[in-house]
Amino acid sequence: MPPTHPTPHAIAGMITRLNDPQYSRWAAQLRATGGCRQPIHMRGRVLHVDRATGRLLHSYTTTGEPDGVLRLPCKTRRASRCPSCAEVYRADTYQLIRAGLVGGKGVPASVTAHPCLFVTLTAPSFGAVHTRREKNGKVQPCHARRDAETCPHGHVMSCMARHGDNEACLGEPLCPDCYDYSGSVLFNALAPQLWKYVTDALRRRVAKTAGLTLRELRQHLTISFAKVAEYQKRGVVHFHAVIRLDGPDGPTSPPPAWATAEMLTHAVQHAVKAVTATVPAAGDDPSRVLRWGRQLDIREITMDGELSDQAVAGYIAKYATKAAECVGTLDRRINPLDDLQAFNLRDHPRRLIAECLRLGELDELADLRLAQWAHMLGFRGHFSTRSRYYSTTMGSIRDERRDFARTEEITTGRLPLFDEDTVLVIVSWEYAGKGFSVGDALLVSALTGIPLAAPPDFGGDVDESA
Repeated sequence: MPPTHPTPHAIAGMITRLNDPQYSRWAAQLRATGGCRQPIHMRGRVLHVDRATGRLLHSYTTTGEPDGVLRLPCKTRRASRCPSCAEVYRADTYQLIRAGLVGGKGVPASVTAHPCLFVTLTAPSFGAVHTRREKNGKVQPCHARRDAETCPHGHVMSCMARHGDNEACLGEPLCPDCYDYSGSVLFNALAPQLWKYVTDALRRRVAKTAGLTLRELRQHLTISFAKVAEYQKRGVVHFHAVIRLDGPDGPTSPPPAWATAEMLTHAVQHAVKAVTATVPAAGDDPSRVLRWGRQLDIREITMDGELSDQAVAGYIAKYATKAAECVGTLDRRINPLDDLQAFNLRDHPRRLIAECLRLGELDELADLRLAQWAHMLGFRGHFSTRSRYYSTTMGSIRDERRDFARTEEITTGRLPLFDEDTVLVIVSWEYAGKGFSVGDALLVSALTGIPLAAPPDFGGDVDESA
């Protein structure tokens, strides 16, 4: 949605808010959300009742709040929608990844002695695209071909330009008509399945190397991992993963002596090359076999080396808050009836979206739900995942933050101290909308210096001032 502009209507709404007797409380709610761009509006009450006597000990209602609602952070992970909430998600991901490398959050510090790799799995080529290449700090020509061929569509498959970091053409094909758009979106759709195949093949390969069956391997070794998906500018995902070897009880037990980083490296190389995913024939499109790209980067994570725990955790956490924005697609679901020509899209992302919509209509590919995930260019998996024993969970980190906030509320006297075993908590909440009115959005933009989107997406019968 377009940013808020200082229209007379928006200015009038901003002045009304500034003159509101409850402005201080509204500003306090804004601070409590951490500067959320699209806060959730909740209407309701909370009662604390003594179980034995039925006496009301404490009550809270949104009736006296500004506009009769309580504003809560949206908690999205996507920086394109809410940078402040995405920053919280990024920090949580950083702590989760780092705990699995150096300990903490319930993981012993001895985990630093476990073999651990940082692995990057890439997508295959679907056609030549404009790219930025560097060698010894010097930018190289994009696609320098001495005897470049001319494609059937009349494009010379060469580019001598030395592209800058932010040029719009990066990731776009040299010839759009030659580019395999079907393969690109199908790879995105099957990337989570390919990753699962890799983890399964990795366990089988490690067991075979050790001369064990899969059942026997579980008694000696656990393979733990955490991974995040990143979009390349050409519109396909690749995965960054931390893969660690533990003992049978996870990070609390050491792996056997034969479980080394070198052995794990060879097992990863074999597993990535061995797995494939088959797409059935659909309509006029033939069956195809998809696999990972040839570029596979494997590096050992050490405490005193170039690839440190902080560097890896920061790198992975950075991509946990991003989606397909770098490709230029839309940041919302797309209706199959939408006119793509009406959106401000470059030709490359428009073709990727159109291909998702086309393939999504084929019955043979219905399980891939390409039309529903066209805005994500076919990818519908989780951006960040972890195995059971890698480290703590995002839920545990959020529980710690909630408990800390509750303790602070009690310590400062804003919330009474109750014995939870003797108190009955009665809660009643209903959704009342989200975001800001045009006047509030203009005011928040002036206070924070960050342009906000408008108009808000309200639910129910909430008026614009809510």
